[in-house]
Amino acid sequence: MAEPIHDKIKQSLKAAEGLYHRLVLLVGETGSGKTGVLRDVAKEFGTSVINVNLALSSDLLELTGKQRSLRLPGILDQIADKAQSPVVLDNLEILFDKDLKQDPLRLLQGISRNRAVVASWNGTMTSGRLFYAETGHPEYRSYDSVDALIVGMDGTATVDSAKNI
Repeated sequence: MAEPIHDKIKQSLKAAEGLYHRLVLLVGETGSGKTGVLRDVAKEFGTSVINVNLALSSDLLELTGKQRSLRLPGILDQIADKAQSPVVLDNLEILFDKDLKQDPLRLLQGISRNRAVVASWNGTMTSGRLFYAETGHPEYRSYDSVDALIVGMDGTATVDSAKNI
């Protein structure tokens, strides 16, 4: 029987303790149940899930387009600073907004340098490549190498492959 996904997240968080980026991505398509898993994990660690869209949009509302692009990384870092560890992030779609001119994976890696972060990722992991959105979509992203631990909603996890090496 496969281990529950939240157990794989806990294993990944433990494995991430010694890494440069302590980032665990929960990868799955929209509607796959990522939010429920993140709530369970947050509850188990005594923390809460941060809705990134809500938290950032209120802070970015009064800024100009250029100011939003420049200040977004710092604002995201401040949001993470206020949270308990591990920082659990959901609803990241705002990070992919092309007008903000950000690299969402790099933003998440940046805030995971000094703290453990678990974040949802609407997309897929296929043949070692991480995808967000479909090819041709304005927010489409594809990453060859990902400096993060991945837990898929299908039960796969990079910590499992590390055990076999």
